Order: sequence, then C-alpha cells, then structure tokens
Amino acid sequence: MIEWVSFRSGATPVPQPVATPLVWTGAVGGASVLVALLNHLVGPYRPTLALTVLSLLAALLGLCARFVAAPGTALLCWLLLNGFGIPPAGTLTWAADRDAFWLSCLFGATLVGTVLARLVNAHAAYRRLGTATGPLPPENDDGRNGG
Repeated sequence: MIEWVSFRSGATPVPQPVATPLVWTGAVGGASVLVALLNHLVGPYRPTLALTVLSLLAALLGLCARFVAAPGTALLCWLLLNGFGIPPAGTLTWAADRDAFWLSCLFGATLVGTVLARLVNAHAAYRRLGTATGPLPPENDDGRNGG
C-alpha cells in the first residue's frame, strides 16, 4: 500500500512568511488608521511625523512578509500618506524629490524589517539545529570534553 506523506508535516526550523495579499491588506488598513489618527490628533501639516509612523508600520509589516511584498507595501503606504496625510486631502500629487524620498524611506523600512526577520529566524533555526545534535556519543569522545 502507498502512503502519502507530506514533507511539511514536521516542525519547520524557520516560520513561513505571511501571504503577500494579507500583508498588503494590513498595509492599507494600518496606514488608513494611522493617517486618520495623526490627522485628527496633530493635523495634516506634519508629513515628517506621518512618514516616520508609516515607516515603522512598514518595518513591522516587513517582519512577517516575503521580500516580494516590500514594493507593494511601500507603495500602498505612500499612496495613503500622499493622498490623505498631506493637504489637499484626497488628491494625489507628485513632487519628484519629496515623493521619491518618501517611497525610498518606506521601501527601505520594509526591507529592513524583512531582512531583520530573516536573520532572527535563521539564527533561531541554527540554534535549534545546533542543540538537537547534543553532545558527542562516548565512542566518538576523545577525552577532550571532560568525559
């Protein structure tokens, strides 16, 4: 009898990233809430604060995302920042220097979050694999380990 076995049935040493559409949904929802909150609390004339807060959101979303989600995440955050975070609200504008800088900040924040998550996960997986092997068996012990 043939038994089908999934290769992914065991414990995975590195967690799988969240699906890209889910990350983009989080970017739209989170950026909308943050821009609305900032506009209500401090006013729409604080684009530096809004960029900083949205960069932190992009970095947090990058922690659970794939690399391919980074450009879309940055673009969605920029659209909400440009459309609703600066006056006139509801109108997209393009000021080449400013918007290119904003896009690069948001994209960089997303990439930093993604790279950081990959490094932390790889380090944790390495430690788990390193502790899984345990000490040398007695027949391979040459006496240097104190045993």
